[in-house]
Amino acid sequence: MPGEEYKFNEKLKLYIVEVKKTPKGPQIVVSRTHPGLVKRLFELEVPEIYSGVVEIKSISREAGSRTKIAVYSKDEDVDAMGACVGPKGIRVQNIVNELKNEKIDIIKWSKLPEEYIANGLSPAKIIDVSVDEVSKSAKVVVDDNQLSLAIGKEGQNVRLAARLTGWKIDIKSKSQADKLALTNASLTNEDVNNSEE
Repeated sequence: MPGEEYKFNEKLKLYIVEVKKTPKGPQIVVSRTHPGLVKRLFELEVPEIYSGVVEIKSISREAGSRTKIAVYSKDEDVDAMGACVGPKGIRVQNIVNELKNEKIDIIKWSKLPEEYIANGLSPAKIIDVSVDEVSKSAKVVVDDNQLSLAIGKEGQNVRLAARLTGWKIDIKSKSQADKLALTNASLTNEDVNNSEE
């Protein structure tokens, strides 16, 4: 992972990407940047994930910086996000420590794309999400003071949310959306007036 230095005989948790057969014997390819590492760490820390009650639906990761993980509970009596966070945040904190303080956003998965996309853009508060199923794209409106939070530093939040959900996401502030709506409304009125002439 970026910025990590390893010491001889240091114990590390790694993700096995593949095992290759070579003339010198098996060669094991491991990673600390693969999203599968985060999944396995959650399986180790969260008994509800290990037992299958809570399911990890999707993970998007920029190793060393931030991860978004979408979770879903098969049992309505079990809070998927609460199970992952753990009592006093201990479960997720153990994973954050293992990943050298990488930020982890645990979000609630939903089969409704609008809700899933809004959740994926957390911690930003979303006003509206409209989706186009054909192009698999979404237009998102946030309060003006939430725009930079929704986009994230260098676009990281929206980039991770798009990867997590599988949707192209276009974010506008409320004032931008209102201005665009007024422009579209005046164009429509002009079209009507021109067609009447």
